[in-house]
Amino acid sequence: MSRFDLSPPTEAQFQALAATLSADERRVLLQHGTEAPFCGVFLDNKREGTYCCRLCGLPLFRSSAKFDSGTGWPSFFAPYDEAHLGRIRDTSHGMVRTEIVCARCGSHLGHVFPDGPPPTHERHCLNSVSLGFVDAGEALPDPLRRGGAEAGPA
Repeated sequence: MSRFDLSPPTEAQFQALAATLSADERRVLLQHGTEAPFCGVFLDNKREGTYCCRLCGLPLFRSSAKFDSGTGWPSFFAPYDEAHLGRIRDTSHGMVRTEIVCARCGSHLGHVFPDGPPPTHERHCLNSVSLGFVDAGEALPDPLRRGGAEAGPA
């Protein structure tokens, strides 16, 4: 069980947060789009810290789980907490894939594939625009003003 409050934002909170998104962030997070490969701001990020949902701030991945997959998108072999991700069968574009979304706000993050490194053998392939980044030791974002675990360090 996560130490974070996973209850969804209210409609008013969701709309307020969505209003802060750029057009590209809105297209990916809210309309299940994909950013172009090899251009995301976090692709080559080597800093230590935590990747969080761009919309609601929920911690999603630790930098220690990031690896270079060569695919053009930031990739991780394990989530911050499995409870922080939703997995949805995606049959769009003539493929069968597993979409990953933020378990708290439902924002589209990317897809997970069974071709990652040990120990999980999973490759969580993320859109940089779906993510925020908090350097190690800095406070996690708390845009929903929930306090508790959200107010703690990354």
